Amino acid sequence: MIEDTSPQYIGCYGNSAVNTPNIDQLASGGVRFSNAYSTGTVSSPSRSTIITGVKAYKMGTGNHRSSFPIPDFIKGFPYYLKQAGYYTSNNSKTDYNTSDAKRIITDSWNESSATAGWWNKKPGQPFFSVFNFADSHQSRTMTNPYHMYEKQVLDLLPDSLAVDDNDFQMPPFYKDTPEMRKQLARVYNGVSLADYKIGQILDRIRKDGLMDNTIIFFYADHGEGMPRGKSNGIGQGYKVPFVVWFPETYKHLSPWGTEGIVTDEQIDFADLAPTILSLADVDIPEYFDGRAFLGSQREEAKEYLFISNDGCENSFNLDRTVIKNNLLYTRHFTPYSPQLRWIHYFIYGSISQLIVNDYNSGKLSDKEAIVMEPRKAEYLYDLSADPWEMHDLSNDPAYREELDQMRRALEKNIVDSKDVLFNTEYELKKLGDNFTPYEYRLLDDYDFNSIWEAAKYAGFRDAKSKNEQIRLLNSPDKVARLWAAIGLKSQPSFDEIEIIQILHHLFDPYPPVQIFLASTLYDMNKSPEAREVLEKYLSGSDPDLVLMVLHNLHYMQRKGDFIEQLVQLEEKMGTESRNMESAKHSLEVLLYRLIDQPLKMEFFW
Repeated sequence: MIEDTSPQYIGCYGNSAVNTPNIDQLASGGVRFSNAYSTGTVSSPSRSTIITGVKAYKMGTGNHRSSFPIPDFIKGFPYYLKQAGYYTSNNSKTDYNTSDAKRIITDSWNESSATAGWWNKKPGQPFFSVFNFADSHQSRTMTNPYHMYEKQVLDLLPDSLAVDDNDFQMPPFYKDTPEMRKQLARVYNGVSLADYKIGQILDRIRKDGLMDNTIIFFYADHGEGMPRGKSNGIGQGYKVPFVVWFPETYKHLSPWGTEGIVTDEQIDFADLAPTILSLADVDIPEYFDGRAFLGSQREEAKEYLFISNDGCENSFNLDRTVIKNNLLYTRHFTPYSPQLRWIHYFIYGSISQLIVNDYNSGKLSDKEAIVMEPRKAEYLYDLSADPWEMHDLSNDPAYREELDQMRRALEKNIVDSKDVLFNTEYELKKLGDNFTPYEYRLLDDYDFNSIWEAAKYAGFRDAKSKNEQIRLLNSPDKVARLWAAIGLKSQPSFDEIEIIQILHHLFDPYPPVQIFLASTLYDMNKSPEAREVLEKYLSGSDPDLVLMVLHNLHYMQRKGDFIEQLVQLEEKMGTESRNMESAKHSLEVLLYRLIDQPLKMEFFW
């Protein structure tokens, strides 16, 4: 597994500029998937599904990073291989996004460390080994300073594999300048270094005489770790390179053939766990969400794939996506934020600062500015014809029938699964450590229908949605009222009567409703009551509510009116030892935006 990489940056997927000879060789002798998707667009939610076989929107593991427990019966799937006599090893990243990660690691792996591999197994023992390569991770490709990239990537990459700044084509949503090319070259060289290290593992497999009876999987943990990719609910975030190589002994296990075969059969990461167990002739647990696409328990592809993208670090977000035959429909429930959201880890990167500065200076074309603009409520892309997703088909009459079908399919999946992340992380934290979001989702007390009644309008900017959102501020369900308030944040304008109606609900008994309504009201007319609410929670002791105010300020037009309070908060955070790491990062980015205060570098790989 490599990190943060879209198919467009791999040689066997058509990019001749990148140097990936080892991955390409696996593809030429195996099967390359043209329709493979991560179940999330950030590492930890994706890896939670990979290891458990369960979708993040059922377990509550969709927000990067969170620490909710999962039920004891949900195991890391290598546990079942261990029970069947396999030696299992992980080298070495876990990042399973749950407070039960330690249990998952202990149960799943005979060894999980930087030195783990099949070489510690007993003679003749079958094995399952995972190797994670961080060289293409976002830290290398955009976030760390250039001198760290030189040390972590360029100094380790043979000169013959290095990609120069002018050796490749720029994606159409990036401005083609020498400065941007310097940054994008980091992606190419990070991928090339990961491939070089994959070659070293392949050499060791050959040296140990295991190539003739080992099946090899290659994939990335999600899409590209650059602006518009990572943390975005479109193909740039979801779609991954995926290759399976079969030795002669096991070529019969491929239903498509081998030797450079390309299949368009759609798969996602929930399919990995059942597929591996199927190849090992191990029974597949009923709670798995995916299907085996190889082995004795293979099932045919389903008509639709359902995947999700939620919050990341200090940014609240919720996207839900359905895919059918490379046609991708995404529903954004918080589209007031742009694709390049104000996340500390992202904004620190030089490429992000180049984009922000060029956007503020009016130097970006309409195609290039898309990264900085508020999103729509829904998008439809044909990833076969439009891999960079520059042509939204949601308003194209020719796709009206497909759009309606995918809307209905997505809504049915959301409702049938009782998607627990619509309950919001703020509420899920109240469950504590003794009750899991997965189990709560199945209780009668979780009134998902009331929540969905309000959430289904969030993001749409039309009169009907706005009227329903104002009406639903009277809902007896507090989370439904919150979704009504979240939805109002995306509405572009309000008349005087609507403002009075919203003001009537400003002091809702549920603090998150107050915060979202206050941010909307203050932008409308500098309401003193709204300012009072925002200042109250900004200076409060609840880190989640502080972060919620900061999140809302990022997407307010009048955020500059709160500079004095933000500076005071920074001083306060410097003297108090509270659990406010995400809030601190969000505050740093706000001060960077408002008063050009330098961002601090604290933790990078």
